[in-house]
Amino acid sequence: MTTSLFIILAVITAALELWGEHQDSRKLIYVFKPATTLLILLVALTTAWGNVGRYTGLILIGLVFSTIGDILLMLPSDQFVPGLGSFLAAQLCYAAAYTTGHGFAFTWWLLACFSIYGIALVRYLWPKLGKMRVPVIAYAAVILTMGWQAWERVLWNGGARPLLAALGALLFIASDSVIAIARFRVKSKHTRLPIMITYYLGQLLIALSAGQ
Repeated sequence: MTTSLFIILAVITAALELWGEHQDSRKLIYVFKPATTLLILLVALTTAWGNVGRYTGLILIGLVFSTIGDILLMLPSDQFVPGLGSFLAAQLCYAAAYTTGHGFAFTWWLLACFSIYGIALVRYLWPKLGKMRVPVIAYAAVILTMGWQAWERVLWNGGARPLLAALGALLFIASDSVIAIARFRVKSKHTRLPIMITYYLGQLLIALSAGQ
């Protein structure tokens, strides 16, 4: 019941934040963007209540870093690099969580899928990256490794919760891909809604995987 309540509240605050994006209301964004991520953190905590082990601990830390990244990226000054660093830390936490119990797994076709996507995306962004080439490549490598290991966990463990985490990882990758394209290649105000919807849904699915 408590988890359901936090999910409902997170959906409400996410909708208000999205309305703020649509209306370009900084007040709504400043209040409801970090509030949504913190509510998703509470979803993870209550989902795993009584079973807060290493996996859940890493997911919670990742959500804390995500909240910090949200705050940095919504500020009026350009805090893209510090925000990228916060989300990099979050992805490292998630990747570490997905290796708990069985270690770092390797399935060649999974690695190939994520590698091909990463190479194609970086190649598309490359002409416009400039001095951001190293940070963007590093972040892309980490988030794609996170996604890869999430799906390795599905193959290794099976079950609903690993699948939720893996689907959440794909949505997170989709969100960050659109962010990169919007920042470096296609400038458009219409990207904010798909970015935030995939981001919140991805985080929520990852949170619901807690308790493993």
